[in-house]
Amino acid sequence: MENKKVIEALKKTFPEKVTEIPDRLGDTIVRIEKDALLNIMEFLKNRPCEFTMLLDLTCVDYLSSKGCFEMVYHLFSISSNNRIRIKTEVRKNELDIDSLSDLWKNTNWLEREVFDMFGINFKGHPDMRRLFMYEGFEGYPLRKDYPLRKRQPKIPLRRLT
Repeated sequence: MENKKVIEALKKTFPEKVTEIPDRLGDTIVRIEKDALLNIMEFLKNRPCEFTMLLDLTCVDYLSSKGCFEMVYHLFSISSNNRIRIKTEVRKNELDIDSLSDLWKNTNWLEREVFDMFGINFKGHPDMRRLFMYEGFEGYPLRKDYPLRKRQPKIPLRRLT
């Protein structure tokens, strides 16, 4: 399915939840409401859209301009050779968003990375724990408000047996 047809189908199916559709340098970007993320992603994955691959997901911290985070999802359709980017805002006072781990298995690790680096909680994730930082690490290092010279608590050295 062509991206123009996908956008028309999205607007028709979710008229109140699709907030903006900018087209930048040929990339199709769809901004949606956070509460419709799971339903829209299910719609995009299944027929007729068939975006069967989640290539990547990441987070952007807009501390200075918006005071919020933005989740960015990159989808790919093998059958039509199309890409689409889905964006949604996550406010600092509401750091919860639906997990997509039931739709695409690779989101398990990607969501854990975003949780570990930005502190976004994914509701329904099967194993939400830190991926890169150790358990005693305080804060989220990719947030723009993370202090550059912050000292972390020392953890006891474990002996290998």
